[in-house]
Amino acid sequence: MVSTRGTHSILVASNRGPVSYTLDETGTLTAKRGGGGLVSGLSAIGPDAGALWVCSALGDGDREAVRRGVGEDGVRMLDIDADTHAAAYNDIANSVLWFVNHLLYQTPLEPVFDKEFRRQWAAYETYNHAFAEALAEEAAEGAAVLVQDYHLVLVPRMLRELRPDLRIGHFSHTPWAPPDYFRLLPDDIAAKVLGGILGADRAAFLTQRWADAFTDCCHAVLGPGIPSGTRIGVHGLGADADFLRERSHRPDVDERLAVLREQIGTAPDGSARKAVVRVDRTELSKNIVRGLLAFRELLEERPEWRERVVHVAFAYPSRQDLAVYRDYTAEVQRVADEINSQYGTPGWTPVLLNLKDDFARSLASYRLADVALVNPIRDGMNLVAKEVPVVSDDGCVLVLSREAGAYEELGEDAIVVNPYDVSGTARALHEALTMPVGERAERTKRLAVAATALPPAQWFLDQLEALRSADQA
Repeated sequence: MVSTRGTHSILVASNRGPVSYTLDETGTLTAKRGGGGLVSGLSAIGPDAGALWVCSALGDGDREAVRRGVGEDGVRMLDIDADTHAAAYNDIANSVLWFVNHLLYQTPLEPVFDKEFRRQWAAYETYNHAFAEALAEEAAEGAAVLVQDYHLVLVPRMLRELRPDLRIGHFSHTPWAPPDYFRLLPDDIAAKVLGGILGADRAAFLTQRWADAFTDCCHAVLGPGIPSGTRIGVHGLGADADFLRERSHRPDVDERLAVLREQIGTAPDGSARKAVVRVDRTELSKNIVRGLLAFRELLEERPEWRERVVHVAFAYPSRQDLAVYRDYTAEVQRVADEINSQYGTPGWTPVLLNLKDDFARSLASYRLADVALVNPIRDGMNLVAKEVPVVSDDGCVLVLSREAGAYEELGEDAIVVNPYDVSGTARALHEALTMPVGERAERTKRLAVAATALPPAQWFLDQLEALRSADQA
């Protein structure tokens, strides 16, 4: 138990913080600010709220900033040993916990929980304990601590042991696996994951489905009931309508919109070509390859769409330090090239694939999309599904996987697909492309309303209020 007390009344803990640093060849550090729901939320509570964000140094620039004492008010960056961080982040968080909750294992060959896994798990425990100790040092008496995501599932229990006076919440930004799949984990590790989160006063999720799955796993692994009395909550993160609408009409977006329209071109009869748009990271769960295969089947089975539709696919590289992600990115490129080789003509490139991240270009694609394809194998929420209807200039049909968290809120006005069914997705694309303009516009309006029901700042404030009042509920 920590004897000293800090001064911060609100604390957020996450692997990635609101600022990162790059180090150039001259030794100069440059800071870059990030965005997202947590940044919006902390901004909403104001500068005088006594808030602190505890995060990890992620690269050489971050570590050098910590060593030089460079930082920002309201942020504490932890310089955890690089090898420990790599094992915790890559080997456990992203290669085990992410895979379990997204149902991604090819089970005839993986996972393999051996001695090397145990070494990596020990590093994950060390990493989580560093966060727990930092939070315990910084938190004022009775402070509210909001711990984020699968990187830090052990922190609530560790922090509870150090500082029983704190109000602790944990939020999962991913799906949660059903019990049969979750129990791929070794029994003791499964219990530690659940028990870690149950150290919180409140555990929250993006949808009721993921919250129910977590509760089911607790019952299956730990026995009936939630043994700690942890309260379970749901907060469906929405799109930030004001920001998106303003940002999507800045000059840099207009410039990229003009370029995209030129690249898409016109059909042989002079009419504007339709655009099927997707914007994703090349994350295994995003199902980009099957989306491309569905577009190819659309061209095969519905030849009337040849030279009349373009698949605008922005697939931004993710976790390229892991071989399986590099292989997946290469497969995305291979399938796109194959479609273009098979169907392309001198005046028509069927798939416009771009692997370079460009937020302004993504917003431009949202504005011109006739169809948005969001077909993840499994996703905690998927904000792209919520952002496109908000930004769309002329209305957009959403083709949405039933396995996306966003399905709970948007499914009624989307065309819903089984993400594994390539032929079904091809049929859904045809239905979307032929939807009457009036119906498309009405659906887009309803989607935009549902998508913005809980904008990022309110999403954060709701969690904070629920945590502070958990003991009074």
